[in-house]
Amino acid sequence: MATTTKGTGKGARSAAGARRAAKPAAPKAAPQAASKAARDGDTERRILDAARRIFVRRGSAGARMQEIAEEAGVNQALLHYYFRTKDGLALAVFREAAGQLVPGVLRTLVEDAPLEERIARVVHHYIDTLREHPFLPGYVLGELNFNPDRISAAVREMTAAGAAVGAREAMQRLDFELAQRAAAGEVRPMRAAQFIVNLAALCVFPFAARPMLHVMFGVGGADWDGFLDERRAELPRFILQAIRP
Repeated sequence: MATTTKGTGKGARSAAGARRAAKPAAPKAAPQAASKAARDGDTERRILDAARRIFVRRGSAGARMQEIAEEAGVNQALLHYYFRTKDGLALAVFREAAGQLVPGVLRTLVEDAPLEERIARVVHHYIDTLREHPFLPGYVLGELNFNPDRISAAVREMTAAGAAVGAREAMQRLDFELAQRAAAGEVRPMRAAQFIVNLAALCVFPFAARPMLHVMFGVGGADWDGFLDERRAELPRFILQAIRP
């Protein structure tokens, strides 16, 4: 009986070893899953990029799903698989577009740094982001006109995820800081809302009005990057001078 038990133990160890030897075949599925995820990501990226181009040209109201599918090089069924409706696709594009600006500005507003430094950082963030994504002002303005409700939902999501505090608290902090600085005679009295609107308008206007600037001043062609570099350096000084008493 002892011999039989010993033999059985060897057989069990041998069978377990065989199972362990056969086990490495399972991970073969992992590269396939990774490859599928990469393909899915590439397809979704192509659709978002195509939708952005179409929305910029036509606005989300005038765009058609079939046109977006053709632009992305996919069939319409696949387009609906990733984004069930045009509204859903438009919201995804808007989140991505506006998300390039809003969270970064909010993070800068609540940084523990002098106001003068934060003004320069916000200006640089605006200009650098819009230089990379020049379609943003026109697209966002179009969405504000056609789908204002979409703005509220998307901005709430972005501000919640993109900053240490929400937009309202950031504005409250800035209001308090501006009031303190005004009481000390360092800046003119102003509300945070007016300050931010002025700053954003000065940053965004050249991008929104680029065709007009090109016609009126010759800005917007080969010298566009030079103009933006000059504005990136000039605008923080201009804003600081404007808010001083």
